[in-house]
Amino acid sequence: MGQSQLLTTNYQLPPFCQERTYMADVDIKQLLEAGAHFGHKTERWHPKMAQYIHSKRSGSHIIDLTKTVVKLEEALNFVQDTASKNRQVLFVGTKKQAAHIIKQLAEETGQPYVTERWLGGMLTNWNTVGAQIKYLVSQEAKMASGELAGKFNKLEVQRFQEEIDSMNVIYGGIKELNAKPGVVVIFDVVHDQNAVKEATKLGLPIVGVCDTNANPTGISYPIPCNDDAIKTIQLLADYMKDAVLAGKAKSKTPEKAADKDEK
Repeated sequence: MGQSQLLTTNYQLPPFCQERTYMADVDIKQLLEAGAHFGHKTERWHPKMAQYIHSKRSGSHIIDLTKTVVKLEEALNFVQDTASKNRQVLFVGTKKQAAHIIKQLAEETGQPYVTERWLGGMLTNWNTVGAQIKYLVSQEAKMASGELAGKFNKLEVQRFQEEIDSMNVIYGGIKELNAKPGVVVIFDVVHDQNAVKEATKLGLPIVGVCDTNANPTGISYPIPCNDDAIKTIQLLADYMKDAVLAGKAKSKTPEKAADKDEK
């Protein structure tokens, strides 16, 4: 987008943000340094993002980071609350520059993820998808135990392994996914609009990164933010990681355990 040519000095932090963290967990200076305020070219904007736009610079929109902080904080609180209830957080990021970051985020937090293409019916046609995952898990178990090697020749075993590897590219991140996650976190609601559609159809809460070309309508927790810059994606992933881990830790507190015992 050529947004690297925009100078961060064109964006001035409000006085109350310049010497401290804006809210409890989100640091507006980190967002600024990561380039979270760089939007798309003005001709590519979506009018419903107007409320989150600060200004225009060199033909591109600049996102109002004071509003980003507020919306991100709301999203993180919800993600943490979801994790504290032992409900799954499905991370979605199939854009090339985001995929490896999202995969690492999911693996470090023990959550399901989609970083390849979004399969049609992944959530809305779970019976079919679930059957494929069940088959994959079964084949992996047979391969690991040596059952396939004991029944088939070397070439056939190799073909089974290729099939397993191919299926893992598609289903590997959702092998442990329940039919309905507690929330779907989408790092680019335009690029992964099919994920948005399916989550919406099922009535699932959506946390979605919305750049200036996105329509935030229907996104439960929209995060107005640059969705292209690797530094920005990594920063958001770091915040999400902290939120999930904090929620999981909260679910294991003595108070929670006591409540379960009483029930």
